[in-house]
Amino acid sequence: MQTVNGLPAHVLLVHAIVVLLPLSAVLLVLTALWPAARRRLAGPNAVLSLLVVVLVPITTSAGEWLEHRLTPTPLIDRHAELGDTAIYVAVAVAIVCVVVWWRQREVSGRTPAKRHYLAPNSTVFTTALTVVAVLVGGVSVYDVVRIGDSGAKASWSNWAARP
Repeated sequence: MQTVNGLPAHVLLVHAIVVLLPLSAVLLVLTALWPAARRRLAGPNAVLSLLVVVLVPITTSAGEWLEHRLTPTPLIDRHAELGDTAIYVAVAVAIVCVVVWWRQREVSGRTPAKRHYLAPNSTVFTTALTVVAVLVGGVSVYDVVRIGDSGAKASWSNWAARP
């Protein structure tokens, strides 16, 4: 899928990443810090984060298709380089989201009583996971902003220079 109704698919798909990846990162931090939110949102956020992991390669593939049809510029090259980092932060968010969700399952008794893989009652592990969740969430939001800013500059720099 490279075009949708005549528009480059990247232009449309990028909006899903710009909204859903930071949303999943914010929910990750929220569920890591707040047990009541964790009970309600950890599962749906794990699913959302996995959806984002699927959407990122589709979006970057559509972006590469578009890149090969545009006149090369340093701004487009920079955006393409930064865009390639989105999969790493999306995967990191998804992994931590799944760990937070899995620990919540173990705490809530949805797994057999003798099988506790992720130490649901360990304060040290909980603290470490919370710190990792905050760091991963912050880095992922920063990365999305950086990628989006470079894409906006690549798209609109010629327009702004016109009289």
